[in-house]
Amino acid sequence: MEKKPSQARTVLAYIVLIILTFLCLFFFYILIINATRNHADIQKGFSFLPGHSFMRNMKNVLNDANIPVLSGIKNSLIVSTLSALLATYFSALTAYGLYAYNFKLKKPAFVFIMLILVMPTQVSAMGFLNIITKMGMLNTLYPLFLPSIAAPAVFYFMYSYMQSSLPLELVEAARMDGCGEFKTFNRIVIPIMKPALAVQAILAFVQSWNNFFIPALVISDISKKTLPILIAALRRADFLKFDMGKVYMLVTIAIVPIIIVYIALSKYIVAGVALGGVKE
Repeated sequence: MEKKPSQARTVLAYIVLIILTFLCLFFFYILIINATRNHADIQKGFSFLPGHSFMRNMKNVLNDANIPVLSGIKNSLIVSTLSALLATYFSALTAYGLYAYNFKLKKPAFVFIMLILVMPTQVSAMGFLNIITKMGMLNTLYPLFLPSIAAPAVFYFMYSYMQSSLPLELVEAARMDGCGEFKTFNRIVIPIMKPALAVQAILAFVQSWNNFFIPALVISDISKKTLPILIAALRRADFLKFDMGKVYMLVTIAIVPIIIVYIALSKYIVAGVALGGVKE
């Protein structure tokens, strides 16, 4: 007969969880509080109470001609959404190809993808810049999401998930029923992969949304810049025009879409776990 955990251990567990929750939410709370305060109040120091400058900071951010926030939000949404879709779908498709097929170069292909995974982005930045310049894609949004088709980290996660949750017997049964490979992938594999797809879609969206290096390298037109570049530009403003309230407000605006995406997709992480279990 299993022993029930002691009351002291239960209380300790709750205390630890409460502390971790506080640490996770505290910085978001401070961010929102500072978004409601003006520059002078923020300079005075920390405060638990909200200020009275929320609408003023919002108007200052939206009316700043040098910081086109609305176009920045649009550009970031386009790039992040397409990056998440391309990364998850094509990484799952690549993982399915290596998982469901046996061919001579299977192991070398897997090793090659893993080698790309450990290569820093900065190493290939100049070559990437030269390629997109020759292709006429400099100062466009295409270089910001098209490379997401090849996402080694997402591929590895998908491959590991397939090994634990996708029985090959299910794929073979679909083939015997005359189901084509793409139809098998889209109708059978994708529903089973929903939890993995949801997790990686959130991570890919957040990574693309927060990406600063590549957009700063590729984009020069102010109307095509994404939010991280605009936030950096606002922080580099002239000292006399620098407004911490605007900075905190812009950062607050920038995290809202991330929270919405997480809320929209997080249900699949828990509710979709059962889809990965198939009894043989």
